[in-house]
Amino acid sequence: MDAVTTAKPRQSWRGLWNISFGFFGIQIAFGLQNANVSRIFQSLGSDVGSLALLWIAGPVTGLLVQPIIGHFSDRTWGRFGRRRPYFLAGATLAALALIGMPNAGVLLAAALMLWMLDASINVSMEPFRAFVGDMVAPSQRTAGYAFQTAFIGAGAVIGSLAPFAMAKLGVSNVAAAGGIPDSVRYSFYLGAVAIFGAVLWTVLTTCEYPPEQMAAFGDAADDHRAGLVAGGLPTVLIRAGIALLVLGVALIAAIYHWSLERDLYVLGGILSGAGTLMLIAAAMIRGGQDNALVQIMSDLVRMPGQMWRLALAQFFSWLALFILWIYTTPVVAQYVFHSTDTAAKAYNDGADWVGVLFSVYNGVAALAAFVLPLFARRIGTARTHMVCLLIGAASFASLLVIRDPQMLLLPMVGIGLTWASILTMPYVILASVLPPRKFGIYMGIFNFFIVLPQLVVATVMGAIIRAFFPGEPIWTMAVAAGVMVLAAAAMLLVTETPAA
Repeated sequence: MDAVTTAKPRQSWRGLWNISFGFFGIQIAFGLQNANVSRIFQSLGSDVGSLALLWIAGPVTGLLVQPIIGHFSDRTWGRFGRRRPYFLAGATLAALALIGMPNAGVLLAAALMLWMLDASINVSMEPFRAFVGDMVAPSQRTAGYAFQTAFIGAGAVIGSLAPFAMAKLGVSNVAAAGGIPDSVRYSFYLGAVAIFGAVLWTVLTTCEYPPEQMAAFGDAADDHRAGLVAGGLPTVLIRAGIALLVLGVALIAAIYHWSLERDLYVLGGILSGAGTLMLIAAAMIRGGQDNALVQIMSDLVRMPGQMWRLALAQFFSWLALFILWIYTTPVVAQYVFHSTDTAAKAYNDGADWVGVLFSVYNGVAALAAFVLPLFARRIGTARTHMVCLLIGAASFASLLVIRDPQMLLLPMVGIGLTWASILTMPYVILASVLPPRKFGIYMGIFNFFIVLPQLVVATVMGAIIRAFFPGEPIWTMAVAAGVMVLAAAAMLLVTETPAA
């Protein structure tokens, strides 16, 4: 006889606010990172072609952190709840990294601080996606993710605008060669306070449902042992593992034989490592073992078909976003403010203006978060997302020709609409196909397709710049426009999901 389940109570607007408020602080930190890390790296001596590689520690760490945090947060319950311990631990470490980064002094130390910051933000951010699934009824999921998107946009406005605002208040936005301006330094201190305070707000104002109540809702923890061997899972893992391992080894051999860019070794190593882990997991299953590696790898190869199709669009859209975050500062400084000298006022004025531009697209996203669901009810979530991605492609393409600082605000409006859709629509679609008891692990796995694009940009984009347009970073925006078109095309494969 099937167990009787009860419906989750509806959250008030205050409840939805409290559930998502931590994202406000997380995104202040993320906005500071996106708008200023390339500036910090260039100030400490990095050339444009090396920027992407210096960002690489974050995505490599994310590949490890996201599924592990998702897996264990699905199975955690203690005095402080299920997801909340991860929120607070990540926020504490991120705050320390924000204080350390502008004081790093040397390029390697700044790269290590970026690794710590990116990993810590991932520890906090990944469980927040699952937290909405835990805390709200299915009928409120669109509203729940819209709240998250609004806080993401609002937080990023503050994070992106902070150095510009500091400069307007009289804080110096220039520094001697090899130094970080005070406007950036103080902004990062503000970010440290914001991420810790906002996450602490959510931790203190929310009360998670205990395991027995989650079971009554039908969201009990998954008994993963059942079906590990059923359905030929070890064989699937072996085939996938061999394919990835061969691909990774072949890439490494090609890099060595043709003396390709050394950055690509990282990508080859990731592919080889993933294949090896799948083979190990298959051997463990056949040996009767069941552990975190087995569970993560088996969940990965058994992703719902809708999730695989959506992941393809996610991959291409985030390629464009990482190009935006890494290369907008050198593009705007060089082509609009006509400076590549990081100690010059013109360069730093350009870098500050990038903060303004980023604040605009994030502000648009915060407002659009509550408008896009209205369109989704009329034309569907998948079509809404596809239209927004095409708007994003056109906006990136316009950056190739605009040379007036004020006119750059126009494509930021389009990018803001795209950003709001990327943060909302895929998760609304996913919520309709994922088993509730696996929200954590599958949100972590889905984030692979956010992290993998960052790895690709970090390992390939620098090589493309050096090989095809050295000293001309503007062409990265053409690449971004092209991959955004591919993301929109991939949405044609996604089955339409009615908006809640």
